[in-house]
Amino acid sequence: MSVFVEVDHVDKIFSLANGDTYVALRNIELKINQGEFISLIGHSGCGKSTLLNMVAGLDKPSHGGVVLEGKQITSPGPDRMVVFQNYSLLPWLTVYENIALAVDEVLKDQPGGDRKTIIQKHIDLVGLRHAADKRPGELSGGMKQRVAIARALAIRPKVLLLDEPFGALDALTRGGLQEQLMKICEESHLTCIMVTHDVDEALLLSDRIVMLTNGPEAHIGQILNVNIPRPRHRLEVVNHPSYYKMRNEIIYFLNQQKRAKKRQIQEAASKPVSRPAKVRQGLEKVTLDIGFLPLTDCAPLIVAKEKGFFQKHGIEEVNLHRETSWKAIASNIATKRLDAAQMVAGMPLAMTLGMGNNSPLPIVTSLILSRNGNAITLSNQFYEQGVRNLKDLKRIISQTNEQTYSLGVVHPSSMHNLMLRYWLASGGIDPDKDVNLVVLPPSQMVDRLKSGEIDGYCVGEPWNSRAVHEGLGFVIATDLDIWQGNPEKVLGVREDWANQYPETHLALVKALLEACEYCDHHQHRQEILHLLCQPQYLDSLPAYVRPGFIAPYNRGTHEQPRLLPRYHQFYVNQTNCPGRVEGLWILTQLARWGLTPFPKNWIEILDRVRRVDLFGEAARQLGLPDKEPDRASFQLFDGMVFNPDDPLGYLQRLDIHREIQIKEIIIDAVNTAAA
Repeated sequence: MSVFVEVDHVDKIFSLANGDTYVALRNIELKINQGEFISLIGHSGCGKSTLLNMVAGLDKPSHGGVVLEGKQITSPGPDRMVVFQNYSLLPWLTVYENIALAVDEVLKDQPGGDRKTIIQKHIDLVGLRHAADKRPGELSGGMKQRVAIARALAIRPKVLLLDEPFGALDALTRGGLQEQLMKICEESHLTCIMVTHDVDEALLLSDRIVMLTNGPEAHIGQILNVNIPRPRHRLEVVNHPSYYKMRNEIIYFLNQQKRAKKRQIQEAASKPVSRPAKVRQGLEKVTLDIGFLPLTDCAPLIVAKEKGFFQKHGIEEVNLHRETSWKAIASNIATKRLDAAQMVAGMPLAMTLGMGNNSPLPIVTSLILSRNGNAITLSNQFYEQGVRNLKDLKRIISQTNEQTYSLGVVHPSSMHNLMLRYWLASGGIDPDKDVNLVVLPPSQMVDRLKSGEIDGYCVGEPWNSRAVHEGLGFVIATDLDIWQGNPEKVLGVREDWANQYPETHLALVKALLEACEYCDHHQHRQEILHLLCQPQYLDSLPAYVRPGFIAPYNRGTHEQPRLLPRYHQFYVNQTNCPGRVEGLWILTQLARWGLTPFPKNWIEILDRVRRVDLFGEAARQLGLPDKEPDRASFQLFDGMVFNPDDPLGYLQRLDIHREIQIKEIIIDAVNTAAA
């Protein structure tokens, strides 16, 4: 079915009297099919009516656009009619005359007799023949709203827009009008978009319910498909087996947003009212300690320091601390030894959820530092046994009864662990039963492989290329083969640190964002290679770092080495925005393997950890694109579709998993204690 109405990456920004701006809506993307009934729901101030007005052409997007049948909407038109809550009838005209006013204007090319027939038909459609000669003052509220609906339908619009049309009516009148509206829409195959605060009304009328988060920067938090057959009748809908499950899901979403608003107010109240007297460019803190691990994808941190990006943005001194493991990174962030750190992609979410029986510690990430850059390396013994792919590996493991193979990963919350597990499970290998996964620092992987303590690993570079270079193993898969463009390393800071030093945090994101852009200019790669290999950073031979970074990638097989332009990705293709959809996938995988419960309030958790708003602010200040990646379904190499509106359904479709725990994770805004 072709898209009828498309809301294409719409932002709405209002100018304030003090010169500031207010971002009401951010990156709204919605595709609507002809004949669909869509409801917009959310708390007051989330931008529902603003979005409706942009579809109507009564307001214009600041960025993006709204398209109807392939044509961009730039002004109001008779193909889109709005029914407001306050009826908007002319008090001196009768029911007939109010409808005729619209019909005579829009359909003036039709004969008068035809127009009269259209008016009478629509008066009958809403059951008002007996009141055709009455003026609005002689009508009840329900009758007035029926006139407004008849007037809107009489000019034969392509889209009917309803802004809380029944909000002021009593329950009995509202129910009757809802039934009439459903009947009209189904008979006319009319496309409708409705703003409502009424959960039951949305479930009765809608094919899909679009739930908007709080403003500022309101976005689509969830879309609920209402799979109740049509035609619908109120009692049948209420008694449908899925009705109360869907109703509870909407109410739970609204409660999450209410709780998030309360937390935002608490955070604002807890921020210091004054700043230190001596700060550069308005920063609260100008000396930072930042942790990293000696891996190729720490390049943005090294470049930001060595090329002066930190100082450019007012951070006078940055001490880069080379840590020994991701466990040490997490510990030193938790104990406040570090201000910020390079982290594996799942770590901010895992720490916020309290993985490993730790107390939940809110961590935020406002920047993806790199994508891709990992590989799965196996010992050459597998290659000698004919292992060339996942199917071959499954065969060898199945044939070996006395030996359990051990594979190394760098941290439970790392993409290395999650993607290795996903890859193995897709081939029918249970990562907890058929092999033994061992957590090791990246720097120990090659030595452990050489000693025979492990039989392979998933790690970032240069440790895969080093094993190949030393003749110890071969690369059976890179993450380009599993999930091209996966988030790999992120910038992580404590939430309370970000709240205490907001301008410093923003400057840090800007400096690293510019460094990321620098890293993806390939004419800089030779210079960056030299910087990385210095003793205080990777302390590595360039031969180990070059493959996949600036030279063809050697898998250690008979395959000819070839260039992989996206193997180390730092900026291109929307690398840097910490998108919520991919964060949700990480949450499903943490829950899949019993590392954390799946948070029932996942929308709240993602909005709190993956700070798209702070990334956007930094990008806009630099004049760089600030868009979040599309909120859309995607799939990894095995073709299993991940739908961001049904994460639990996705988990249930995966063949191999541990028992899934679902738990509401409530974290105190100020004291960071689990509720």
